[in-house]
Amino acid sequence: EQNAHVAAAPLTIASTMRLHLALILGFCLVGWARSQGTKYGLWTPDRAHSDSQPIQWTGGQFEFPCASTKSLFKSSGKFIPKNVIATRAQLIGDTIYLALPRYRKGVPATLVKTSIKPGTCSTTFKPYPCWDLQEEGNCKALQSVVDLVVDQNEVLWVLDTGIVNTLETPVRKCPPKVVAMSVKTGKVLKTVSLEGLTSSNSRLQYLVVDYAPDGGCFVYVSDAANRAIIVYNLQADQGFRVVLPKAVTAGCRSRDVLYIALIRRDCGSTELYFTYLSTNKLFSLKSEYLRSGVADGRILDLGKKPSRMVIIGTDNGSAIFFRNEGDAEVYRWDTNSTFVEANFKPVYRSQTCQLVTHAVPDSGTRCESCRAIFRITCRTALDAEPFSSWV
Repeated sequence: EQNAHVAAAPLTIASTMRLHLALILGFCLVGWARSQGTKYGLWTPDRAHSDSQPIQWTGGQFEFPCASTKSLFKSSGKFIPKNVIATRAQLIGDTIYLALPRYRKGVPATLVKTSIKPGTCSTTFKPYPCWDLQEEGNCKALQSVVDLVVDQNEVLWVLDTGIVNTLETPVRKCPPKVVAMSVKTGKVLKTVSLEGLTSSNSRLQYLVVDYAPDGGCFVYVSDAANRAIIVYNLQADQGFRVVLPKAVTAGCRSRDVLYIALIRRDCGSTELYFTYLSTNKLFSLKSEYLRSGVADGRILDLGKKPSRMVIIGTDNGSAIFFRNEGDAEVYRWDTNSTFVEANFKPVYRSQTCQLVTHAVPDSGTRCESCRAIFRITCRTALDAEPFSSWV
């Protein structure tokens, strides 16, 4: 049978005591860099070392209900292996959940899970939570998942834009939504419609889940086209948009990327960091202000970015992982330190043309050592399209 070549072609895993750090990349094979200079520091052998023997598998199969279903999907154009790519991931124990956005036709499932248990040499991608929730045109199902988050209660939250065939002829199948699912039972716990909080030109890109000191749950979604962050209060079952100052978009391209990253302080407070790819400034806003919808005068300008930063994740604590546009090196910046190049620490480098799109610590952990890295290489279906045109 033809391999789907989705999400893991090949996949390599290395684990350490507390950490699995997932890096999703595109194009070629991943390699560790040893004793090489980088823009912000020197690679040393300990950064390239793994205490465990990595495992690797190439390609992957979808778990179709039966052979005839797979045949029907392929003959009808609903399954085109080369068009299936993974862009985001979440890791819980030995299970990884993957977002497979429907950028082109032929993506049978937009949210899947698979096992990464040691000793695995092949894999099967299982639609999550089931096939029924992958049906295009069914607004109770998932249309195109572009981001996903696992919270402290092991609830999986996914951002569904409702738009398919983004790189071909975009079609809005359903209103955008955020869906919460229990990873223990696979049951849908909550569906949040974003229809009243978005416009026809909205570009929803990233998702963050935050808990207030009183236990209230909040969802934040970046809307790059409208210069806004959508805030939804789950307890009150209502949401609103926080429109960012025009200064945040200074230097933006017409279709840009609005990155958001939630930082957790040791004292228990949280803070949202955000920036557009093409702008030269990084900003932050305390979550207490964001949750109350009062942002005027409270957004902090953290300074000038040395280059176009691509934020790819956090350590579930105070650190942000990022790379520079077009560069293979991944850096870690502890937000407790000043936002200057001297505090950017190299933690990973691909020796090939691969570029990381997501860095994810294992659920419930904080990354204090980044020697051990879980790596995914995914076959690209993006061709020469600029990143900002499809996210």
